[in-house]
Amino acid sequence: MGALTAEGALIYDENVSGKRPAVLLAPNWIGMTDHAIQRGELVAANRYVVFVADMYGAGTRPADFGEAAALANPLRADAIEQRSRVKAAFETMIAQAQKRSLIDDRRAAVGFCFGGGNVLELARDGADLAAAVSIHGDLKTALPAGKGTIKAALLVAHGALDPVAPRADRDAFEAEMNAAGAKWQMVTFSGVLHAYTDQGADVPGIAAWDEPATRQTYALAHQFLADAFAARL
Repeated sequence: MGALTAEGALIYDENVSGKRPAVLLAPNWIGMTDHAIQRGELVAANRYVVFVADMYGAGTRPADFGEAAALANPLRADAIEQRSRVKAAFETMIAQAQKRSLIDDRRAAVGFCFGGGNVLELARDGADLAAAVSIHGDLKTALPAGKGTIKAALLVAHGALDPVAPRADRDAFEAEMNAAGAKWQMVTFSGVLHAYTDQGADVPGIAAWDEPATRQTYALAHQFLADAFAARL
């Protein structure tokens, strides 16, 4: 990845035989943490091979929200660099999983918060994805998608009261996707704030855990991926 050396995590159930789809998981702005690995294990289960992307580089681990913002915000403003890093993670996932004969030719990406923006940028860049799922993710981009560039079917799950990516961002995303000719879906949960799948990340008026929205989002995401992989979307 240029001058940056990153350190992702390949996750899969060793007891499952046969090849499976590959799913890139882009974590929130805290990056590669034990929680990100656990979330990768939850997504992988016995269904997929998951690769947790490291967007900051090996050894660069923010200790708090301030350090996370200092790392994430420059990437949010630089779509080219953001796409370069997430694309490198995607390519590494494929190379390492193929090396182990784990995956077939089906690919997807799932991201949370900052990571949701990462997987949308990967899709905007024209990656060979069946699906990309953004969960309470960044929706704005410095480089809108061109007509016909997005190959992935897109699912966006969002809190209606999310102040980090508010209604104006959702409207702009919808207009961008329609102009690009993308296949997309958006699910908006009433009364739900930002980071609603992250227990312990509550910030009054900004972010709050919501169990029903979390449970429904995971169910929707798994069904969306299954339908995308089966060409049923």
